[in-house]
Amino acid sequence: MSGRSCGALGPAEAVAVRELGLRSYPAVFAAMRRWVDAAGPETPDEIWTLEHRPVYTQGQAGRAEHLLAPGDIPVVAADRGGQVTYHGPGQLIFYPLVRLRPLGLDVRRLVSALEQTVIDWLAELGIAAGLRARAPGVYVGDAKIASLGLRIRKGRSYHGLAVNLNMDLEPFARINPCGYAGLRVTQVADLLPLEHLPTADTARRRLLDHLARRLGYTGWYAASGIWMSGECDE
Repeated sequence: MSGRSCGALGPAEAVAVRELGLRSYPAVFAAMRRWVDAAGPETPDEIWTLEHRPVYTQGQAGRAEHLLAPGDIPVVAADRGGQVTYHGPGQLIFYPLVRLRPLGLDVRRLVSALEQTVIDWLAELGIAAGLRARAPGVYVGDAKIASLGLRIRKGRSYHGLAVNLNMDLEPFARINPCGYAGLRVTQVADLLPLEHLPTADTARRRLLDHLARRLGYTGWYAASGIWMSGECDE
């Protein structure tokens, strides 16, 4: 159910979504942490969706040897799990700021929900995708098309999912993606004829439809108001 068609649903049934546009990673990272710190037990869940300006993010387990030649792309240490990855325009980002226990989730189930969100959406496009043992994320053949990393704090998740739609993949060649030397990376734009490639807006909304359902919601709606806009507008 899309944000345009679920106006009859209230916050108890649908999750609030903030569409933030193109943002710098450090500002959004700081805003997510502040949001989680400010949230109380009854604060409704949110999903933030956006794209990032070019950046490498290094997870808590990250090792310097996986940064091969970052060049002029900044490297930012993050408190999520995992190793190094790249974010840039044309990659769709989804940050679920959700309470795990009320949704009947633990970390493993949340990871599965994020992965299955992408698999379900790609299947709609006629792209067969799957998982790899001991390597979180979604793969088409042996190439990674979506990555994920999470942090749980105060019973809530933040960080989340990155889906490669139509972006410059060259920066992935400057790292060992997710800590795997030689790991191939792909995107939807390389797997479909141009005339069948969804726009970023269409892809984002369909992925939100799948994600909301996988998290146990009946749909999603566009959040009103702006939360800490000054923290996100860099």
